[in-house]
Amino acid sequence: MATYAYEAIDASGKSKKSSLAADSQEEAAKKIKDQGMTLISIQEQGVLQKDLEIPFLKKRKVPVRDLSVFCRQFSSLSRAGVSIINALEMLSEQTENKKLRTALLNTLSWVEKGETLSNAMKLSGDAYPPLLLSMVAAGEASGSLEKSIDRMGDQFEKSAKLQGLVKKAMMYPIILGLVAIAVVVVLMVFVIPNFTSMFDQMGSDLPFMTKLVQDFSNTLIKYWYIYILVIVGIVVAYKMFVRTDGGRHKVDALILKIPVIGELVTKSACASFTRTLSTLLQAGMPVIEAIEIAADTMTNIHFKDALYNARTGVSLGLTLSSQLKAAKRFPPMVVHMTNIGEETGSLETMLTNIANYYDEEVETTTQSATALMEPAIIVVLAGIVCVIIAAVYGPMLQMYNMLG
Repeated sequence: MATYAYEAIDASGKSKKSSLAADSQEEAAKKIKDQGMTLISIQEQGVLQKDLEIPFLKKRKVPVRDLSVFCRQFSSLSRAGVSIINALEMLSEQTENKKLRTALLNTLSWVEKGETLSNAMKLSGDAYPPLLLSMVAAGEASGSLEKSIDRMGDQFEKSAKLQGLVKKAMMYPIILGLVAIAVVVVLMVFVIPNFTSMFDQMGSDLPFMTKLVQDFSNTLIKYWYIYILVIVGIVVAYKMFVRTDGGRHKVDALILKIPVIGELVTKSACASFTRTLSTLLQAGMPVIEAIEIAADTMTNIHFKDALYNARTGVSLGLTLSSQLKAAKRFPPMVVHMTNIGEETGSLETMLTNIANYYDEEVETTTQSATALMEPAIIVVLAGIVCVIIAAVYGPMLQMYNMLG
């Protein structure tokens, strides 16, 4: 299948340049005409003309907070009696995210051609997450579009808060780690060489720690590019390894075994899964389809697999709670409260309660993780400083003892 670059004029008279994939130029031209556009020119793209895609880099997504703001504003405009076309036009003018703005303009174009909002959003690229597309389609089918989008606003807002808490917990150790690396590099490149010349003039055997630090300083100065290549190679190899099915399973399994971090990932997954499933069920979506969409929102592959298996079991007539228990990934509280919701006919409400509980648990665990990381990082930094001090002052003390 080849990629064809084209220029066309849409129904509003605007010129559009883009590209699409097709088996032949005739098929590409037909696809363009089917979209209601007048074709001006079309040609197959060469290798150098195609968009550069690096396999181990992920495409940039629209931030969850921007999606939350979009849902809130769209719902408010709809309730105020503003038409979908006018609402999309207003939102596309004021949104700051370029990818979301482009998607809104494309959505507006498709709606003006007669497409439903859900279909128009699906045809407008990958800016909208599948969860939002499903909720919009369910809202249109049930006649409660504003309510469905408003619920998605709540969903995205909670998700943004959850992601913010986790990022906040990880930001502190990452910054301190980078500072520690920068300090070590500065000491090795600019400070240690000054002491090295002094040590050479002493003419005596240097302590092992001093020789070790000297050797590291010399290699860092002479072969710094090798260190950079090794670091880049490790990062690239890791990215490629994680993109494989086996690698993703191994890495995610290891993350779940890390003390505190694994607990934080589990609680975040529980909060995300239960809130997403509750939102979809409240919109009237069938439970099997809702479980599948909720599974797609999981970042850890083991929770994703567990929910896909649960979907299969539910499709065979088994209860959701029994499938969650069989997965052995979810805490007992999630299983028991889901079971109670199924028995009492209030599954949506019970799932919302579970999500609220685990939102609080994520916040508490995040604070605990940060509190534990602070002393651990301080100990590591103190160890690095002690090694450097021992390497610098060891020969001096040795010289003073000889003179004494």
